[in-house]
Amino acid sequence: MIKIAFNNSYAHSLPEGHRFPMLKYELIPAQLIHEGCIVAQNLFKPNLCDEEIVLWTHKEDYLKKLLDQTLTTSEQRKIGFPQSIELTRRELMITQGTVDCSLYALQFGAALNVAGGTHHAFADRGEGFCLLNDMAIASNFLLRNGLAKKIVIIDLDVHQGNGTAKLFENDNRVFTFSMHGAHNYPFHKEKSDLDISLIDGIEDGAYLQLLKENLLSILYKEKPDFAFYLSGVDILETDKFGKLKVSLAGCKERDAFVLQTLKDQNIPVCIAMGGGYSADVKIIVEAHCNTFRLAKSIFEE
Repeated sequence: MIKIAFNNSYAHSLPEGHRFPMLKYELIPAQLIHEGCIVAQNLFKPNLCDEEIVLWTHKEDYLKKLLDQTLTTSEQRKIGFPQSIELTRRELMITQGTVDCSLYALQFGAALNVAGGTHHAFADRGEGFCLLNDMAIASNFLLRNGLAKKIVIIDLDVHQGNGTAKLFENDNRVFTFSMHGAHNYPFHKEKSDLDISLIDGIEDGAYLQLLKENLLSILYKEKPDFAFYLSGVDILETDKFGKLKVSLAGCKERDAFVLQTLKDQNIPVCIAMGGGYSADVKIIVEAHCNTFRLAKSIFEE
């Protein structure tokens, strides 16, 4: 059974001005249940991630600042949120959701976090609305517990996974792959194991060709035994910030290719939603729901 990390406090713990685009955290599972794609048993509520597990990835003094609410004004500005106890708890819960999903993926082939994909967080700081790097923390959890030997992080959010790239720049057990807008945030890019910088306005055909060629090459050469997939839908042509022109159908084909390829190669995958900022929230929800529908149909067939 596909398992999905979800908590209805994800959006409500955000500052007032950021809640509308994050309504997807509640709308996605509601839509999937409404249409009969999932049932309540597919959903689980994660606890808070243990500090010890966080510290396998992040610096102790940075975590202490988050817990004690002592981030400087400059540090808060880089993150993009004013600090609050609720925000830190939200991030710890999302992170544990990704850790739990990685364990469920080992059991069921795939698992999904309605939130997650906080790939701009570094060891000692947060950036770009990301406080803790959930996929990096979950990767280190699997490696330290002997549950994976070689991990690939497939980051298809429109923004480069700069924090993830930096965290694993000297760790050959984790291969970081990022396909992102060349002229989009972050404007200083870190070096992933493989970066594909996309021109503004790229459309379905060219986008999918680049993805298929490069992902197949990575899997052939690296032979990972576990995958994390950041399935951001800010690549859509309707996205306010993405600058690309991938259609809803193209985004769905992207997900289908990634998930079917991993299933065919018997690679468990933990999926997090990442970004999506179309003006019409229905488009965001539909694009993300496609990821869930495909995961269910591919891994439960």
